Amino acid sequence: MNLRSRNKRHAEMHNGALNDILFILLLFFLIVSTLANPNVIKLALPKAASNTKAKQTVVVSIDAGQKFFVGTNPVSFAELQAILASKIPAGEVDPTVVINAEESVPISAVVSVMQIARELGAKTVLGTAKPQNAPAR
Repeated sequence: MNLRSRNKRHAEMHNGALNDILFILLLFFLIVSTLANPNVIKLALPKAASNTKAKQTVVVSIDAGQKFFVGTNPVSFAELQAILASKIPAGEVDPTVVINAEESVPISAVVSVMQIARELGAKTVLGTAKPQNAPAR
């Protein structure tokens, strides 16, 4: 005589909904992390046909009012050399200073930043935007 119950209950947890929620959160954080760029200052860059990529050691931005920014921090022209010297690592090979200047900024302001970077032993790259009607390469 078998007195044991034939219908044993098994405790199960369905986690399909939990997997869906975790997947959506993962996608959300991936998309948000690619859009977040802390070194962004809104400038109208001049247009150029070529697109040069360089390892960005330091970013110097010049707005229409000839205000200088290192990263997102505003600096005066007088203290620009000292701040750039502290931002460029001493042992780095080919340090690069990327210059983002609005179209209306006089070229003399851009050249002065280039001279400071050259004195510090850094290469300079002028940031430009692609023209709207340029053919894709």
